[in-house]
Amino acid sequence: MYLSTIGRREHAAQGKLSAVGANVFALGAVSLVTDVSSEMVTAILPVYLVLGLHLSPAAYGLVDGLYTGATALLRIVGGYGADRVRRRKAVAGVGYALSAVAKLGLLAAGASAAAIGAVITLDRTGKGLRTAPRDALITLSAPEPLLGLAFGVHRAMDSVGAFAGPLVALAVLAAVGTADPEAFDAVFVVSFCVAAIGVLLLVLFVRDRRTPRSDPKAVSPRAAAALLRGSGVRRLLVAACVLGLATVGDGFVYLLLQHKEDIATGWFPLLAVGTNLSYLLLAAPLGALADRIGRLPVVLGGYGALAVVYLLLAGPASGWLLIAAALALYGAFYAATDGVLMALAGPLLPESLRTTGISLVQTVQALAYFASSVLFGLAWQFWGPELAIGVAAGGAVVAIGVTFAVLSPRKAAA
Repeated sequence: MYLSTIGRREHAAQGKLSAVGANVFALGAVSLVTDVSSEMVTAILPVYLVLGLHLSPAAYGLVDGLYTGATALLRIVGGYGADRVRRRKAVAGVGYALSAVAKLGLLAAGASAAAIGAVITLDRTGKGLRTAPRDALITLSAPEPLLGLAFGVHRAMDSVGAFAGPLVALAVLAAVGTADPEAFDAVFVVSFCVAAIGVLLLVLFVRDRRTPRSDPKAVSPRAAAALLRGSGVRRLLVAACVLGLATVGDGFVYLLLQHKEDIATGWFPLLAVGTNLSYLLLAAPLGALADRIGRLPVVLGGYGALAVVYLLLAGPASGWLLIAAALALYGAFYAATDGVLMALAGPLLPESLRTTGISLVQTVQALAYFASSVLFGLAWQFWGPELAIGVAAGGAVVAIGVTFAVLSPRKAAA
């Protein structure tokens, strides 16, 4: 009987994965390859800017905020355009292509902070264009009761690439030699080649999900603005803003670990590997858990893990146990929040404006993240890293309480 029960559970799990749809797996493959490329750069960018180009924490905070938030408003333009022309795959493809070209731009930027900022803006322009259409395609390619699992599967595949990217960067740096001035350039070239493969996979294997053509008024600036009149969407936007303000960014977390433990530059990319390994292992299970117990508790649990990470960085603990715990919890934070928040948003939005609505949520969160990154960089420079991250931990706890109050089931029912 026990064996037959296991068999039924395995069959049910396989059935759920099949129900998620081939398009979700194709999008996951594109994200996997693209994340190998992007995480190669992301893994070395903090140490490249702070230790290589000697940017101050405040200057790095500005660049880090720019990396996520500067092109946030373009997400709405891309999302609305994708809904308007009903070609979400094409808009996403332009975004992936821009990000690929930006990798070569880092070669030309040299040591100029202004040029690096411009290239990062181009790269984030690509991300801003592609993210909402891609997530809208996921919501249109999987049944609504399985959206948490669908996003979990996609994010798990995405995190495979994020896990591999820093390892590839580490291998390139080891092959060229970290003392060689051209070591970082080699990483940028390899990153571009990998990104180009991701664009090719999108063109060949991802199918567009074009919603039926409806009344032109259904996709119009007035209809898009009308989304804000829905109380559910407004509450979600408030929560996204609060949660974005509570997030200081990967680069700062890794720089704090490097500062606390005096980690050698050559090993710095492995910090992202630890986070992404945890993300990879937990994304699909936590997505499925969110479908079963509710998406809000899982999101709040993720931000609870983030608060613990900040407390660990602010506290007196040290050593490899601290590093392992911080990276595992940081990966759990991403697994519980990244895709689950989009799965929470999907059912609140009409299909005709699904991409626009998702891009609106992402834009609010990205703008809040931009502000958070700049403020944290200033706090680090003027207060010191320990006090700055301690304040961030308190902010994360406050954000959890505010988000629960705004998105609680009672509020939703009202």
